[in-house]
Amino acid sequence: MTSSTIRRTRGRGRLFGSVLDTVGDTPTIRINRLAPEGVELYVKAEFFNPAASVKDRLALNIIEAAEREGLLQPGQTVVEATSGNTGIGLAMVCAQKGYPLVVTMADSFSIERRKLMRMLGAKVVLTPRAEKGFGMYRKAVELAHANGWFLASQFETTANADIHEATTAQEILGDFEGKQLDYVVTGYGTGGTVTGLGRVLRNARPDTKIILSEPANAQLVGSGIAQERDANGAPAVGHSAFEPHPIQGWTPDFIPAVLQEALDKDYYDELRPVAGSDGIHWARELASKEGILTGVSGGSTFAISQEIAKAAAPGTVILCMLPDTGERYLSTPLFEGIAEEMDAEEVEISKSTPGYQMP
Repeated sequence: MTSSTIRRTRGRGRLFGSVLDTVGDTPTIRINRLAPEGVELYVKAEFFNPAASVKDRLALNIIEAAEREGLLQPGQTVVEATSGNTGIGLAMVCAQKGYPLVVTMADSFSIERRKLMRMLGAKVVLTPRAEKGFGMYRKAVELAHANGWFLASQFETTANADIHEATTAQEILGDFEGKQLDYVVTGYGTGGTVTGLGRVLRNARPDTKIILSEPANAQLVGSGIAQERDANGAPAVGHSAFEPHPIQGWTPDFIPAVLQEALDKDYYDELRPVAGSDGIHWARELASKEGILTGVSGGSTFAISQEIAKAAAPGTVILCMLPDTGERYLSTPLFEGIAEEMDAEEVEISKSTPGYQMP
């Protein structure tokens, strides 16, 4: 595009029946300034979903699958344990469909997440951070059983990976139709993304390597220690390899049943740990060098993508999953050191002309 050519848009050619019809079809975007020379690096920007994360997909399918199967009745309360993004997605879906929603969440997760859920009409019940993800999970189960509420069960339900098989994977196939795709890099929270992608790409694109990542200080999969489960596949206890980590939305203190399918069926080719500090660094680099605002989880998958890209042969094509937006992390270390007031350079810019200066 030349400087004399203005960008134009023509609309999507359709009118949407509700906000829920806008879930999915997120764009795949080329990385330019941060890609090593000779390597094509792309990101799938899941923050283009209406509630700004990949979890909008599973939230919508969990509710609609329950409606189809008669498991969720009109006006029935939905309850779920979440670090934030699934809760925000469920709050959006429940607001549009008219279901009350109660979310249980450890008080260690970012304040803006609980505010967003409450803004969307949900009730947020906090659990002690010392009880980790297992504590908020058990609280949701307890509330569901005591009150006859519908438990969304994001960590166990087949509706989770099913929606990634039906949408996310199909979008990747469409975007890379007739084009090389050597690597797809993702982390895991519930495991829905990697499981859904693995089901499709193993058959449709067998040459594409799927790289799975988890926090370096909380390597549950990398530990090789099996998750203890109850008869329904739910975690019976927290995983012994877990430690608190800064990659919110990734790796609760148990291995979800949804992820277990990917482990059992070898849906990934390599497991790579990533330090939370690297995730923060690369999220900041994506923002300042590419204009792409993602969270620590997106920065972490991008950190692994950079490792692969720097060692890759010329012509290699890599796709990196970016699960959510950076705005979800304003009160976290991702924004630590980002000043609210003018710094010395900004003050000097202000003083370079005589008017409208702050006292």
